[in-house]
Amino acid sequence: MERPNAWNDYTPEQLDALEELSSQYKDFISQNKTERECCAAGIELARAAGYRDLADCMREGAQLKAGDKVYAVNRNKTLLLVHLGSEPLASGLNILGAHIDSPRLDVKQVPLDETDGFAYLDTHYYGGIKKYQWLALPLALHGVVCKKDGSTVAVHIGEDPQDPVFCISDLLPHLGSEQMGKKASEFVPGEALDLLVGNRPLKLEEGSKETPVRAQVLSLLSERLGIDEEDLLSAELEIVPAGPARDLGLDRSMILGYGHDDRICAYPSLRAQLETEAPARTAVTLLVDKEEIGSVGATGMTSLFFEDSLAEIAALAGEGGELPLRRCLRNSRVLSSDVSAGYDPAFASVFEKKNSAFLGRGLSFNKYTGSRGKAGSNDADAEYVALIRSVMDGAGVHFQTSELGRVDAGGGGTIAYILARYGMSVIDCGVPVLSMHAPWEVASKADLFEAYRGYLAFLAAE
Repeated sequence: MERPNAWNDYTPEQLDALEELSSQYKDFISQNKTERECCAAGIELARAAGYRDLADCMREGAQLKAGDKVYAVNRNKTLLLVHLGSEPLASGLNILGAHIDSPRLDVKQVPLDETDGFAYLDTHYYGGIKKYQWLALPLALHGVVCKKDGSTVAVHIGEDPQDPVFCISDLLPHLGSEQMGKKASEFVPGEALDLLVGNRPLKLEEGSKETPVRAQVLSLLSERLGIDEEDLLSAELEIVPAGPARDLGLDRSMILGYGHDDRICAYPSLRAQLETEAPARTAVTLLVDKEEIGSVGATGMTSLFFEDSLAEIAALAGEGGELPLRRCLRNSRVLSSDVSAGYDPAFASVFEKKNSAFLGRGLSFNKYTGSRGKAGSNDADAEYVALIRSVMDGAGVHFQTSELGRVDAGGGGTIAYILARYGMSVIDCGVPVLSMHAPWEVASKADLFEAYRGYLAFLAAE
């Protein structure tokens, strides 16, 4: 059952829409490379589309009704969007769930050091990465520094063409024979992923105990950002690849960018949510943090933010109470929207071809993920898969089904199993990606477009 290539079926009008969406998506992921930035951008778009802050509604005692649109934000890292439908909440919701964190390097709390005339920031990698891929790349610094006086300093260095960039140095091949003999997992240890941030010494007063290059970096941090070394204790600074997403290929059919996992699912989910009109079942999009490290913590999917926010919305809509909330959750349907491994002929041995996701063939559905016998997976039931097939075919959406590689080759997981514990119908779906978790990932514009079309159809389904 080989699925057709979506590019062969597009009208000129659809091709124009595809390119417009792709351009807007490239701008989004180029400008928003952290979960905080994605959350802030999502709030801005939601407000422009008429969404109101749930906190304001609660404070005012507003009465919510069909057609109302609200959003809730959790610690500036998780965003919930709800468009109330004409049916009671207890009949269930149509939910799109994606994550907005991506693999990266985090700056440690006590990071700054000088060694032999070079200043470095120590890092701790976040999520599953191949550490050697982060060497000798132009890198940018994004994040916030929170000061004791309650103020927050935004940090965004390395994206503007006039900005400096940073890097992690690599060993020249002329001296690398021992290094090249190591396994890839041992090629560079995590503690060696030190970000190079300076080499110019500051002229110090005689008798100073400070090292000169380190002192120069501290001086620049104070001058440009108004922060001192102690302020780094309460900072969240993320190291990401510098530069914008770009078209890939002579045919411009693909996008090379940082953070496709999982913003290539989060962005079309957000767009579909904002463009959904007068749904029967309440339409919900949930953009969460911490998926790359197990969905833990106060901003991960395992927190109670989602459940608590829905309880507040139900109360304002006159449907409050523990039992109605449980019914609402149990009767809901979810697309756990996360990227899938795109079939790569360069590494064909780890794929089972007829059950692989191919770039250009549309939105990919994974009935199950997990590893070692589906461990850690949500395995969608056949009835729900049939319903999803009907929705997608009814909207003319190109889609495919896949697994995450050969049975014993590895595996992975998403937030699906966490939502499934409410008794919801949940299936994994998303855009196939090449070079997943690398600093620069590859995805097809056609699959992005089909994800957007599929998410629109799902949110409108009765």
